[in-house]
This record gives sequence, structure tokens and C-alpha cells, in this order.
Amino acid sequence: MTAITELRAQRDAIAKDIHAMFEDKNKAWNDDDNAKYQKAMAELGGLDEKIKRYNDAMAAIGVSVAAQGQISDDLRNQFTRTEGAHHNREESRALRAFMAGGVGNMVAEDRQRMYARQSGDIANAMALPQAAMSTTTPNEGGYTVATEYYRELTQAMKQFGGIRSVARTIQTGTGSPMIFPTADATSEEGEIVGQNIAVSAADTTFGNMTLDVFKYSSKSIAVPFELIQDSMFDIEGYINALLALRIGRITSKHFTNGTGVNQPRGIVTAAGQGKIGKTGQTMTVTYEDLVDLEHSVDPVYRAGPGVGFMMHDSTLKELRKLKDNDGRPIFVPGYEQGNAGGAPDRLLNRPIYLSQEMPTMGANAKSILFGDFSRYLIREVMDLTLFRMADSYFLRNGQIGFLAFNRQGGNMIDVGGAVKVYQNSAT
Repeated sequence: MTAITELRAQRDAIAKDIHAMFEDKNKAWNDDDNAKYQKAMAELGGLDEKIKRYNDAMAAIGVSVAAQGQISDDLRNQFTRTEGAHHNREESRALRAFMAGGVGNMVAEDRQRMYARQSGDIANAMALPQAAMSTTTPNEGGYTVATEYYRELTQAMKQFGGIRSVARTIQTGTGSPMIFPTADATSEEGEIVGQNIAVSAADTTFGNMTLDVFKYSSKSIAVPFELIQDSMFDIEGYINALLALRIGRITSKHFTNGTGVNQPRGIVTAAGQGKIGKTGQTMTVTYEDLVDLEHSVDPVYRAGPGVGFMMHDSTLKELRKLKDNDGRPIFVPGYEQGNAGGAPDRLLNRPIYLSQEMPTMGANAKSILFGDFSRYLIREVMDLTLFRMADSYFLRNGQIGFLAFNRQGGNMIDVGGAVKVYQNSAT
């Protein structure tokens, strides 16, 4: 068992003990229960700090390599794949060949497929193993990566933003504008009519929402020759991780707080007003506020399995101190969901989704969301183009440059108030 695995196992054990304390809803919460809870939460916090330090260290190693062109044994082990069929897939082979030496380094069938697509011979291109490519310069062109690689990248990006893990995601073949009809029927109802009595008219008002996509760039990535030439190093996995880090962060930021003007409309921007804190609550929220926020969302939306709270980690830190009217803590820590009986962190018996893109508490800050996050729709165009640059700008530093473009968009496709926000007071 590795050190990080052991830390997570210890955390799970403590979290399960805390869950057990809340199973008996009829048991009065006394001072002994509170002391036991506080002790367990302190131990949990210590383990969380150790796990965070480990994860931060792994992330820092990756950033260091990108900035300095150096590779450590830890990062080599992290991104080197020694087992599985990943490298045997045709698209993986073509992508690795392109990264290592450009188009000229690809095998004949991959080049044939590329040129078939360029010439418009789609039938010939589709008859070959799938890995769409496009280029204009033999050694410095672009590679439109295969669907499988794109899906791996999308999966990796989920860790960089809470909204991506709970929103609905669709893939489209093109970036053409998409229009969705909308209508708010939460207050509409029928009627009883008597015999031979005409029915009343009650037309529904329809509107339109658009889901546009925007072109995102990874910014250029400089990779030293040593990493590319080292056959034991998984350059594909390394580039994949950096693309996920960069594109994942900027898109998650926009999917959360985007203005909707020349960028996606974020879920915070789209959410309706649920509860505003009282004067003096610029940095706080009360138990009653959370109850009001929950009930500001119509019951028709509250029944979904993914309905819960979303907030920044610093906001969660404050909420962990709150208690209900019986003195019972309202926060229940989760444990690894991959294990049998696992559970997420819960607040008012609702799951908590952390998002570091969420605003932190402050004057007028929209710091807490509650509702059905599946109503937020993320659109991805199934086309990620990676460019390999071997010009003098990079070569004189002993590097090869990489640059990726991808088109994505997001919007709340709902007008009935599926998600509401808690806003801290102005003063």
C-alpha cells in the first residue's frame, strides 16, 4: 500500500465513523457527541492537509517540468504507461509519432489517411483506422486528434472544475449555433370545466436560448528534446495532462462565472436569486439561510439525484462550523465513492460539489449555489487540433513547441429556476 493510499484509507475510516453518528435521527445530540465529532473532524482535517500537500506536490512537479524543461523520476513514473493496450491503438501510435517527429515520422497508412482527408476523399479516409489529421507543412503542421484521445482529455479536465463533473455535456460534430426553445411552466395549471362550458385560454410563453462555442487555446507548450527522445517517457500522456490543466481551468472558470458576452454564460451568472444574507453577513451564512436557499428552488427541481450545493472550499470551511437548531452539525463528511457504500460530503443531507472557480464569500458575493446542476449544458465540438512547432524560437532552446485549439461553450438551458444562489450582504 502506497503512502497516499494509506492516507485515503485512514480518512475513509474516520468519515464512516462520523456517518454512523448521524444514522439515528431520533437520538439527542449531547456534549459527548459534539466532542467526539469535533475530535474526528480535527483528525479528518489533518489527513486532508496531508493529502492536499501530496496532490499539490504532484501538480508542482508538472508545472516545473513545463517551465524548466526538466523531468523528475516522480513525474516520469506518473505519466509513463507500462501496461495496457493504450499504445497499441492506431490513433495513439499516430499521435505519438506526430509528437516525436512530425508528419514525416508517421507510418504510411497514417499519412495516407491524412492526405485523403485533405483532398476530400472521405470514403478512403474512413476506410483506414480512425485518427483524423490535417496539416500544411510536413514537420510543423496540425494534427486533429482521434475521438478516443479527445474523450480521455475531456475526462481528465473534469478534475479542474466542479461544474464540469455535474453538468450535462454534449458533443457536436460542428460548431454551428444551437438554439433551444424554453418555457417556464412551474406556475401553470389546468382547470375544472362544467358541461357545455368553454375552456379558458392560457398560452405558454416560449423563448429561445443559444449555445454557442468559443475557440480556446492551450497557449504554447515548450517540451525539451530529452522528453520527446526518451522512449520510456509517455509524451502523449504528458501533453494530455498539460492540455487538461490549461484548457480545463479556463473553461471551468467561464462555465462558472462567464458573462455570456464573447464567452460562455456561467452558471453563477445564470442562476436566479435565492437568498440574500442579512446586514453584517458579508463573510458568513446561517443555517436558516441554507434552508431558505434550498426551498427557493421549486420542488419539481429538487427531486433529482444530482441536486446539491456548490461552493468554494473556503466557503465549505465556514459551513462545517454550522449547527442546526438541535445543536447537531449540518456537515457530514464523505468518503471514497469508489468503495462499497461510499458517499460524498453532505450538507442538509444534500451532496456538496466543490468548485475553486466559485466566488469566495465577501460583500455581494454570490458564494453558494443550490439546485439541479444537470440543467447547465456544456457543448464540446469533437475536434481538438494539436500543432507541432519546430522553428528557431523553440529549437535554440532545445525544445519543440506544441499548441492546441479546442471549441467549447456552456449555458443554463432553463428559465424555471433550477439553480438558485445565496448572495452575501453588501455591508
